[in-house]
Amino acid sequence: MINEKYLALGTKRSVIRELFEYGKKRKAEIGEDNVFDFSLGNPSIEPPKSLNKSIIDHLLKDNSISLHGYTSAQGDLNTRKTISDSIERRFGFKISPDLIYLTCGAAASLTITLSALCVEGDTVLAFAPYFPEYAVFAATAGAKLKVIRPDKDMNIDFDDLSVSLDSSVKAVIVNSPNNPSGVVYDSATIEKLSLILSEKAKEFGHAIYLISDEPYRELSYGAEVPYIPCYYNDAIVCYSYSKSLSVPGERIGYIAVSPKADNYENVYYAVCGAGRALGYVCAPSLMQKVIADCVYETSDVEKYKENRDVLCNGLKELGYEFAKPDGAFYLFVKSPSGDGDEFSERAKKHELLIVSGKGFGVSGYARIAYCVDKKTIVDSMPAFKALMDEYKGIK
Repeated sequence: MINEKYLALGTKRSVIRELFEYGKKRKAEIGEDNVFDFSLGNPSIEPPKSLNKSIIDHLLKDNSISLHGYTSAQGDLNTRKTISDSIERRFGFKISPDLIYLTCGAAASLTITLSALCVEGDTVLAFAPYFPEYAVFAATAGAKLKVIRPDKDMNIDFDDLSVSLDSSVKAVIVNSPNNPSGVVYDSATIEKLSLILSEKAKEFGHAIYLISDEPYRELSYGAEVPYIPCYYNDAIVCYSYSKSLSVPGERIGYIAVSPKADNYENVYYAVCGAGRALGYVCAPSLMQKVIADCVYETSDVEKYKENRDVLCNGLKELGYEFAKPDGAFYLFVKSPSGDGDEFSERAKKHELLIVSGKGFGVSGYARIAYCVDKKTIVDSMPAFKALMDEYKGIK
């Protein structure tokens, strides 16, 4: 016998990946310029020049045996120290490099963290709209995912949160800037969330960990992104360089356990143990050295802001409704029919590939990933107009 749970995961891709694969097939049939593919959150801008220079420098100058050899299981000490120094410099939050764990991107960070914290029967809360793989990561840890609905502005519905918090809740995941809405939770929101969780943790007699999922932290267009450990003690940051440095295929990120967390040393050791059990020890060694060189660098995220403005202005003029994103590179658009699945399917007839919001926990919307060439957005506007005309009954 084989594991039926993993057979199910392997035989059915996520709705995002299914649409992406459909797009590849469609482009081969009618030409790439005739398909407006907004399915996948794949960065479309170049990494900073310093990153490529760092790679070349290490390849040319470093001893190749040590360059490509194992680091410590939790990551190279110099890289961890560079990250901890950058956290203190940027956010005024002091953290030891011995509480940093290098990982293969944000997915590994979240899977390790949840496995370190949770036991069978625990509950993990996520705020809709949310990244669908959270359910997979929680299940891997033996926990169940419970989703909190959003308010009308795609922010946290605190009434729903309050009634959903019970003693089984071990962790809460917050993703800001958010995938798929692009909404940034402001400091007042994080303060309110922190107060509620602190009160409930005291009531239940155990810590409730707040996990900050941060692949989009640097993709903010004027909005401040609060640093969660500055607001809440039992905090763990799961960071990825995939979007900030435009290197998603390199799979590099880290976990940072707050030194203010309850029993923080054991939490970190549990992270190390979970990484070991899941086979995630020693993140790619070359990329560890590269991010140490580029820890303060980002790609030219202003290009995403330009894309956002072109898309938002164009769709607003056509009558589409959405919460304006202050970060990430996604737009979460309300379905004119109220059905996200129908919206996504109807859009395909116009060669528009947008992802139904159902998988993100909000069925009446669809996600548009605007990390594409600006020309794709401009050229797609007639198709978006034809789609809206259909809903309006205009021929």
